[in-house]
Amino acid sequence: MRNSVLLIPVVLLLVLAGAFSAGCMGEQPSSSTTTPAAVTTTVSAVTTSAQQVSFTLGDHYLQKSYSFQSESQVVTEQFRVDNPAWGIEFDILPLNDDLQYCWFEMTVTNIDTGKSQTYGYGRSNGYELKNQIPMYTTGPYKLEMKGNRVKVDVTAAKRNP
Repeated sequence: MRNSVLLIPVVLLLVLAGAFSAGCMGEQPSSSTTTPAAVTTTVSAVTTSAQQVSFTLGDHYLQKSYSFQSESQVVTEQFRVDNPAWGIEFDILPLNDDLQYCWFEMTVTNIDTGKSQTYGYGRSNGYELKNQIPMYTTGPYKLEMKGNRVKVDVTAAKRNP
């Protein structure tokens, strides 16, 4: 009996230490102190917008305008990047007053490595009209773009210092 009585405070201390180290508990204003009867961990999906990065662009690898009128329309562009400090900028002009129909998606693929990332506007991507994406690897790249009821100005270029 005595061992089990000692074991309960040790277990509670371990649970609290784990919560502190996981960042679940910190300096929080509190008017009263309560001891939880059980610890439950809940994981939920949270959609946040990425921190906005701002830079200026120099020599261009690609600079074009596209108009997407249909969800089935797909455009592909390829170019070679020779500077690890480069970026992609795309500016959106919605072509419909009802923004639920306006969207754009761009998948950027490094052809050498096969790694790709997708960026966009509308749907689950947010509604920022101007987007800048810093990139850091040289090599051949492919942009696959699709959208609906938007005009998009796309620039891929070296980033200025």
